[in-house]
Amino acid sequence: MPESDSPCPIDRREFLKRLGLLGAAAALPAIAGCASIEPGLPAVPKPRWDPARLVPSGPGTPPVTPDLFRSFLLGGFESSTHINISGQRLDLIASTAHDRFAAQDYARLQSVGMQSCRDGARWHVIESIPGHYDFASLLPMARAARDAGMEVIWDLLHYGWPDHVDIYSGDFPRSFARFAAATARVLDDHTPPDRPLFITPINEISFFAWAGGDASYINPHDKGRGHELKRQLVRAGIEAMDAMRQVCPRVRFVHCDPLIHVTARSKNARELAAADAYRLAQYQVYDMFIGEVEPGLGGAAKYLDIVGVNYYRNNQTYFTGEFIGGGSRSYKPLGRMLLEVWQRYRRPMMIAETGIEDDERAGWFRYVAGESAWAMLAGVDLHGITWYPIVDHPGWEDDRHCRNGLWGYPDADGNRPIHEPLAREMQRQLPSLLALRGSSDAQRTRD
Repeated sequence: MPESDSPCPIDRREFLKRLGLLGAAAALPAIAGCASIEPGLPAVPKPRWDPARLVPSGPGTPPVTPDLFRSFLLGGFESSTHINISGQRLDLIASTAHDRFAAQDYARLQSVGMQSCRDGARWHVIESIPGHYDFASLLPMARAARDAGMEVIWDLLHYGWPDHVDIYSGDFPRSFARFAAATARVLDDHTPPDRPLFITPINEISFFAWAGGDASYINPHDKGRGHELKRQLVRAGIEAMDAMRQVCPRVRFVHCDPLIHVTARSKNARELAAADAYRLAQYQVYDMFIGEVEPGLGGAAKYLDIVGVNYYRNNQTYFTGEFIGGGSRSYKPLGRMLLEVWQRYRRPMMIAETGIEDDERAGWFRYVAGESAWAMLAGVDLHGITWYPIVDHPGWEDDRHCRNGLWGYPDADGNRPIHEPLAREMQRQLPSLLALRGSSDAQRTRD
């Protein structure tokens, strides 16, 4: 979910009234990454570290190849396909013209050192007729990626599903698993034999469950059903992973969810405890996948493979709803948040989404790069940073031009203007990040 499309209303008063009840706590992590009830956006934090200055790079530094993805720096193509609050079906792959210019887009990424990316398969297009899979929309993209040598992490359910599917029905997990297996089989045929096939089964289950099941912001446009929807999505994810492993044993799964921080303004022990419970609830989906929470869903350790965290500047709030600005003493450095996730799950990690709009792009990347450097030096097994979205996109609700990509809208021939300050900052930071990636590997080996 790009920062530009974060919904606004967050009301924690009901949680305060029902503090300690399972039903209230169950829905909490779903609001991760959403905007505050207060207007405006928080200040961007100043970088604590500048890897390009702290880590030697250049001719004397041997190149380091990341051991999970083909590049440490990735780009993500916005692939949301949900029905928005106005009842309009979105298809961001089409509206950004990425479906028409995939080959050129992949070449663009590779020109700046991105050999890996996130992209999407559109279920509502592929299975518009129940039980019939038409991959005409996916095959040109898969072929373009194969021909270019572009490694793709494919999203299968990015908030949208076919109109004929009932997401709450008992058959939904089986329907999604059948689609996932059929799609994995096609993508497997277009993946180099010496590389894994990377899949994100369902994107941002926490946000998906809140936005669709409690806030009525996206489909299925419900209220009071967030936890039910979350459980259904986890169940579907588990069944889909089993089905995909049957047809493609080499498949690897990247699970993406927002990374948040919530704290209290006051020193009141009850409010501090409530805020921390709210913060810790962000891990509920991962804990469901490993079977620590609601084991009846079928979770086990094998279902949590690669942990992807999505982080934007509006991912930190006070318990009362206001943003925490980057200059505040309450702001928690991203590096420490990454370390907490690593210590909790000990799984390979990536920043699966991060970005910002307009002229703050280069500064935001410098901040994220610095915090990633700190995390790797602390031992976090971090395998990549994904700028998301990598090309500008129209806003979910108003079609406004969201200038948050490394590249802008295309012309008639598929040429996209590049945002030079962000491009320069990425090239400035990349050699040192790769060197740090190698040193963190060595540190974990010693440990």
